Amino acid sequence: MSSVLITGGTGSFGRAYVKYLLESGAERIVVYSRGEHAQAKMAEEFSSPALRFFIGDVRDRDRLRRALDGVQSVVHAAALKRIEVGQYNPAEMVKTNIIGAMNVIEAATDAGCTRVVALSSDKAWQPVSPYGQSKALAETLFLNANNTRGLKGPIFAVTRYGNVAGSAGSVIPRWREMQKNGMRRVPVTDPDCTRFWMLMDEAVHLVSNTLETMKGGELAIPTLPAYRLGDLAKAMKLQMEITGLPSWEKRHEGMCDGNTSDVARRMCVEELRDELGRI
Repeated sequence: MSSVLITGGTGSFGRAYVKYLLESGAERIVVYSRGEHAQAKMAEEFSSPALRFFIGDVRDRDRLRRALDGVQSVVHAAALKRIEVGQYNPAEMVKTNIIGAMNVIEAATDAGCTRVVALSSDKAWQPVSPYGQSKALAETLFLNANNTRGLKGPIFAVTRYGNVAGSAGSVIPRWREMQKNGMRRVPVTDPDCTRFWMLMDEAVHLVSNTLETMKGGELAIPTLPAYRLGDLAKAMKLQMEITGLPSWEKRHEGMCDGNTSDVARRMCVEELRDELGRI
């Protein structure tokens, strides 16, 4: 794989994927994101001549087109992901997650890219929040772009999975920070909520495998174990303050029919404790 651009490339997934690409010998890796400080820190950490950094927003189609010049493959990871933020700022979710998706599709087509993989979320399945709804429509845009790509346009695929354990904004680092600050009681919406468990290495493998094997039109969905939020709190030796489930959260998440977190293999407290030691 000679040239790859990652939107949202300074995020948790982007950083892990860049590491994988460098280890795989990619010749040119373009990190496209909005944060100048995050890019500077990443450039210092990796310090590779294969890396290129572009400050830019997926809302800016012209900037995307310039960044994609000479790029073969695109991994679209940029998104507004905070579900409670989307609840009160749905228009911003539309601008980034939907219009941004359209911009990536159009810019990749104009630039002559060959492959595009978009990252999606289990919240896109039967969505109840602006975040989930925006990702569901983004999925449709990417998958249907295969119908209008023409003879030489890129092929498109989507990977759908849940929050990666330990990623930025997820519950584990938030609870760990509270522990570090001496707090033993953490807010939990509902201890019986279930969520899928996925490690970052698994997310990177899913995306890289999809990018390498895709024919266009794939919706790649992994089979993952799940856990109760209450069991996760026990595994971290924390007490819970039950806050109640808001209307924009689901008690159980789902990838597709028959692949939901309430029927997936359930992780026990001991297994969760072991897995926490890996992140």
